Amino acid sequence: MSTLLRIVITFILSLFVLSSANGVTQEEVIAITILGEARGEGQVGMYAVACVISQRAKERKLTGAQVCLQKLQFSCNNKGLNTKLLDTPQAAYAMMLAKNINNLDLTFTKQANHYHTKAVRPYWSKGKQPVVTIGNHLFFKL
Repeated sequence: MSTLLRIVITFILSLFVLSSANGVTQEEVIAITILGEARGEGQVGMYAVACVISQRAKERKLTGAQVCLQKLQFSCNNKGLNTKLLDTPQAAYAMMLAKNINNLDLTFTKQANHYHTKAVRPYWSKGKQPVVTIGNHLFFKL
């Protein structure tokens, strides 16, 4: 399947998912993803995850919400969006990041487009060196 066809299919599917997200806005989708992935890492860790979302959106020519909703991209969303995360103390900062997702300093993570915690070793990281470590996350430019 061509890259263009994959992008078109992903775009169409993500529009469907967004339209059926029970009133969750695109910014809330991004904030929920940031919270699900890094709320325990403080503002620095949450900013780093937001940078990866932004980098992927830029590379794939998608919105941040579309990237967050792509299947198996962010483990916190594998079982659906956990809207309860919007009630956590970190939610205001995550929403601020989501609203500014296209204006983040991507050099903070050295344009990383992947990351994982130190506790796991996903198949895609085998033989790869992280470009930066922030908190408990290793960031990669693949």
